Amino acid sequence: MQIKEVQIENFRLLRDVTIGFENRTTLIVGRNNSGKTSIAELFRRLLGDRVPAFRIEDFSLGCHECFWTAFEASNAGRPAPDVIALLPSIKITIDITYDIHAPDLGPLSECIVDLDPDSSDARLVLSYGPKPTAPSALFADLVAGDDDAINRRNLFRALGGRVQAAYAASLEAVDPNDPTNRKSLEPKTLTTLIRGGFINAQRGLDDDTHRERDVLGKVIEVLFQSALTDPIDPEKRTIAEQLKEAVEKIQGDLHTGFNAKLTSLLPTFDLFGYPGLSDPGLVTETSFDVEKLLSDHTKVRYVGVNGMTLPETYNGLGVRNLVYMLLQLLRFFREYQAEQTAAGVHLIFIEEPEAHLHPQMQEVFIRQLDQITSAFVAQLNKNRPWPVQFVVTTHSPHMANEARFEAMRYFLSVPDGEGMRRSLVKDLRKGMGGAPEPDREFLHQYLTLTRCDLFFADKAVLVEGAAERILLPAMIRKTDSAAAGQPQLGRQYLTVMEVGGAYAHRFFDLLSFLELRTLIITDIDTVKPNDAGKRVAVPVADGVFTSNGCLKAWFGDDVSPEVLLGKTAPDKTTGARRVAFQIPEAADEPCGRSFEDAFILANPACFSLDGDRALAAYTLAGDQKKSTFALEHAIERTDWNVPRYIAEGLRWLAEGNPAPGPPATAVAVEIAADAAGEAVNLAEVGDNG
Repeated sequence: MQIKEVQIENFRLLRDVTIGFENRTTLIVGRNNSGKTSIAELFRRLLGDRVPAFRIEDFSLGCHECFWTAFEASNAGRPAPDVIALLPSIKITIDITYDIHAPDLGPLSECIVDLDPDSSDARLVLSYGPKPTAPSALFADLVAGDDDAINRRNLFRALGGRVQAAYAASLEAVDPNDPTNRKSLEPKTLTTLIRGGFINAQRGLDDDTHRERDVLGKVIEVLFQSALTDPIDPEKRTIAEQLKEAVEKIQGDLHTGFNAKLTSLLPTFDLFGYPGLSDPGLVTETSFDVEKLLSDHTKVRYVGVNGMTLPETYNGLGVRNLVYMLLQLLRFFREYQAEQTAAGVHLIFIEEPEAHLHPQMQEVFIRQLDQITSAFVAQLNKNRPWPVQFVVTTHSPHMANEARFEAMRYFLSVPDGEGMRRSLVKDLRKGMGGAPEPDREFLHQYLTLTRCDLFFADKAVLVEGAAERILLPAMIRKTDSAAAGQPQLGRQYLTVMEVGGAYAHRFFDLLSFLELRTLIITDIDTVKPNDAGKRVAVPVADGVFTSNGCLKAWFGDDVSPEVLLGKTAPDKTTGARRVAFQIPEAADEPCGRSFEDAFILANPACFSLDGDRALAAYTLAGDQKKSTFALEHAIERTDWNVPRYIAEGLRWLAEGNPAPGPPATAVAVEIAADAAGEAVNLAEVGDNG
């Protein structure tokens, strides 16, 4: 059995999203503050030891208006059921697929309510909604005045301490084919069905040289506990029992020797009349608890030389992080084995595994998750299946590049009313399904071979070749300087990809799917047929066609240079994509065919151009080695003008979706903290919109 899909409503940035889960590993990617952390936090609440509970900060900002509307209705004397109907709820719908031929479905059996023998799906709906007494619990003693702003502030300050008393969690099994067919379940049924494991982003692996953290040693206690009840390996049970007996023997020696001497150190209380006839005497007792011994006093050390061992902090953070994650995975597996009634699904969240890992190790980690699982099953479980599903959240382009498109879920933050945002979840298994197979395979191969930040950047530039890529940072600085007071592209998170004119169009579907504002800088590449009918490169003035694959995909196969030069800015823009190709620097001026001759024509004072300037620039550009030309003007000869077609494109890119403003002021944070009745982490505020 496996989790197939989860729908989330009204939790932080996850206002209304649906996330498909892969059979084994789902990779969650996206920009900062797009809701990636929220998905792990939500399941941490759902699968914790207590019945799920949420705070006012956990409700999406977009549904706060529902609280206000309900408050107004309550003040207007509307009946309680009407007020309750206006209040928002946090709702999580989990679709689980199972094998209809399985001999035993375990705890899932009571969650199946449909009568269709061919159905292999079950649906659970957990709601955190208002109780029947919610109106009075939420709005008692709140009197509306004449100032709506003050009323709203007073309301949300009060709600911070009242929501948990007015709301409760409920769980229902729902027929996937008939939503009216429902069965109430205990909320804790969810944890018997789905076991959770969480490797947090903050793992306490700080490089602390003054105080050993010994994070790895804490895992040993869990491995010991699971070994005591290991159903598969009697040898491990024997070792664990021997450890326990050894500690009990030490305990006996302490009691008969150590404590007798320690008792003699007690002061002579009889000087104060103690003990009396009925008062008990005093003795010392030192006890060893094997679990405490393991968790508090056992450390994982690294093998040194000359009989020395080295503490955790003497190894690199990357190695410690990797060892920690592997030990945690083993711990989760052992805990699952130790359960008398095993859950049907083991859902493990791994947040930002790339911390301190170099790029190659990041790629290996995501690639090896399947093999780690197979090794545990084969070596430790006699090939009995471990129904584990991993959800990995990452900011690493190396991990994103290693994973297949189908495994990725792209989180995108979009506006949701004035001053608010919400998440969209883009499922690449579904969204890229319409792209031609050659393009899908090309993109996967390209992104595997190159480091690509497309899934994490705010904006992107696709360039033709090395010269544009090398000079682009300088061109951005010059363009920003000429546009003082306007949005500055240099302050925005930009990724640059060198794709060539023949391949840029293959990114169109992916760029549109990601809704990523992108500038494509390419060459007009004019050609004309020669006497043999073969199209050859010629200056723009002599050109009949373009050989550029991107321009042909954008404007049509037989588009002429004359038509291209007549295109306006709207013609060059489609949705969030814009193409930039060579144009004259001014009216009646010649036009370059490639970046180099366009650069030369934009800076005639820097070059010797005799006679026909277009032909001279074309000839001079043909004599240049592209990377040498770019490096010379990036490092040595830096006084030059940005070609007009690139400057116009960069300004377009800078102006759309400008970089976010400064962080929330301290006053705003204090208000949020006061409304919650406790301190609010800035990261939480950002993640909630």
